[in-house]
Amino acid sequence: MKITSKLTVLFEEPFWVGIFERTYDGRYEVSRIIFGPEPKDYEVYDVILKKFNHIRFTNAIHAKNKKDKKINPKRLQRKIREETKDKGIGTKAQLAIKLQHEENKVARKKKSKEKKEEEQRRKFELRQQKKKEKHKGH
Repeated sequence: MKITSKLTVLFEEPFWVGIFERTYDGRYEVSRIIFGPEPKDYEVYDVILKKFNHIRFTNAIHAKNKKDKKINPKRLQRKIREETKDKGIGTKAQLAIKLQHEENKVARKKKSKEKKEEEQRRKFELRQQKKKEKHKGH
């Protein structure tokens, strides 16, 4: 099993953000972390070493399996240079983050609705109990 990971650090007003992308077993996952001020190299390295296991990734999206072939070192350097010049994140990463955001939104709405219904039920029962206590005296 081959796992590939990629970290892109970019500036999204007003904070610096890191986008982790990982691919394994034909699955693609993304996570977004906020650094705050511009992170130093050692801070990014520290996040990768110490906090990577605690990062919550999005639900897996099916990714196309590519046959990996050996890349010429010069071509690899060119590719790395192009990616470092590139501003922003890939559309696949944006889509995955958007899907995760929507799922969180639905879960949050469901939880708040249940909480609101529970509160209404509790208040209703309290009113009923008060009514019963008023009639006990007669």
